[in-house]
Amino acid sequence: MKIAIGSDERTHLTDKVIAELQQRGYEVLPCGSLVENESDVDWPLSSSQVAVAVASQQADEGIVFCWTGTGASIAANKVSGIRAALCHDAETARSARIWNHANVLVLSLRATTEAIAKEILDAWFTTPFSSDEWNLQQIKRIKQLEQSAKD
Repeated sequence: MKIAIGSDERTHLTDKVIAELQQRGYEVLPCGSLVENESDVDWPLSSSQVAVAVASQQADEGIVFCWTGTGASIAANKVSGIRAALCHDAETARSARIWNHANVLVLSLRATTEAIAKEILDAWFTTPFSSDEWNLQQIKRIKQLEQSAKD
C-alpha cells in the first residue's frame, strides 16, 4: 500500500510517523515539507498535494499534518473524492474509517504525541470501511454533495 504524507513543516512527529509507516511495510510518498531538500510548504499546498495523490490513485491513502490539523483537514477536503478526518485519538480514527470511509488521516502537530499517533495508526490501518446498507447510503450522499458542488 502506498501512503502519501504531507505537512507544512517537518518535525520529530512527522519523521516518527514516516518511520512507523515504513516499518509496517507501506511505501511512503512524501509531499510538501516532507520532500527531501524542500523548505516549508504552506498547509493548503502540502495538504492538497496529498489529497490529489489519493484522488488520482497515485497513493492508496494519505496522512496530512498542520499545527492544529484543522487547516490541513479543510484543505484536503476541498479535493473531490477525499474524506479527510482530523483524529486526536484511536476511537475517532476507527469511527472515521467505519462510518465515513475516510481516506486521508489528519493529525495535529501540536496535540499528537508519538504514542497517540501509533495508536491512531493502529486503529486506522486495522479498521475496514463499513459495508452495511445504511452506511453506504451516507457515503452516496457525500458523493452527491461533491457532485452538486461541481455543478
